[in-house]
Amino acid sequence: MDSLLLLLLHRRHRPFAMSSMLAVSAILILLLPFAESYSIQELLQSRGLPAGLFPNNVKSYNLNESGRLEVYLEGPCMAKFENRVYFERLITANLSYGGLIGVEGLTQEELFLWLPVKDIIVDDPKSGLILFDIGLAHKQLSLSLFEDPPVCKPQGVLEISGRKNGEFQTQR
Repeated sequence: MDSLLLLLLHRRHRPFAMSSMLAVSAILILLLPFAESYSIQELLQSRGLPAGLFPNNVKSYNLNESGRLEVYLEGPCMAKFENRVYFERLITANLSYGGLIGVEGLTQEELFLWLPVKDIIVDDPKSGLILFDIGLAHKQLSLSLFEDPPVCKPQGVLEISGRKNGEFQTQR
């Protein structure tokens, strides 16, 4: 790479060399996968998605050249947006601008049923809505619910604040 740039700079036609160097740099920037030095929140925002789609316990993530995103959590956990959601230790999806398609590792509670979230889409950010495809239905939620990463509690933790008459309720 460095030798290519030096070769371009030492050519007789300096304007051509500079424009070629800029073109090569631009291509490399576009081809490099999103560096993990960026947080998952920054990655999501750069792709037109809200920063708070994944919980606060993200350990790491990988994004390959084809857009396959793998998000690793410290452990499986439960969080709440409008309804309760369950995150497995690994969540995968195809990341595109405005969408997470083919989501695996995320389920949402609907009417006492736990349904897998298949897609998460923001068609028009100006609408203020995000669409969750849960297979049987599409659920539209306010983007404001996803501004910050939710607090995610480990699975099976007792919900002390949900206590009634001295009884404890489990989260799942």
